[in-house]
Amino acid sequence: MERLLEVMRRLRGPGGCPWDRAQTHESLVPYLLEEASEAADALLKGNPKEMAEELGDVLLQVAFHSVIAEEEGRFSYADVEGAIVEKLIRRHPHVFGEAKANTPEEVKARWEDLKAQEGKREDPCGLPQHLPTLLRAYELQKKGVDPGSEEGLKRALEEGDLEEALWNLVGLFAKKGLDPETALRRRSLKACQR
Repeated sequence: MERLLEVMRRLRGPGGCPWDRAQTHESLVPYLLEEASEAADALLKGNPKEMAEELGDVLLQVAFHSVIAEEEGRFSYADVEGAIVEKLIRRHPHVFGEAKANTPEEVKARWEDLKAQEGKREDPCGLPQHLPTLLRAYELQKKGVDPGSEEGLKRALEEGDLEEALWNLVGLFAKKGLDPETALRRRSLKACQR
């Protein structure tokens, strides 16, 4: 990681790259989202070389933001790394402490409880504020908020109410415990390979 940070500091420094030097946290947000999406695509395709390359692009975003923050005197990469290590230890008391958890479901429930105790900012429905819309609808329906149904889907399609149809379709995914975001991403990848 130190080598990547050195390269980033040189790109941002005097005599470095004008484009890199002009970037801010805000200007880089679209690239962070794009790189995360490309990494998700690569992981779903399963090509090891592509996975490594795209995960590297996500890591570049972490380095870029860390160097910008370092220049501003706000935080450093060491702070970023320290925060995630501390969080992983704190949220895994069944590994690093005395708590017990025997199933993935028990671990996930404890993770969510600990996250809530930490006061993580969520919207009124208890979801992260910047969750993608399709995933938000899925998570809401998993929580039982206005769950969609097959009958609701049929009715909405008959009435031509595509918004309601989409909500109900997501509800069917929620009932089966399938993430519609990943399913649609996989289907999109197939469409591009034809």
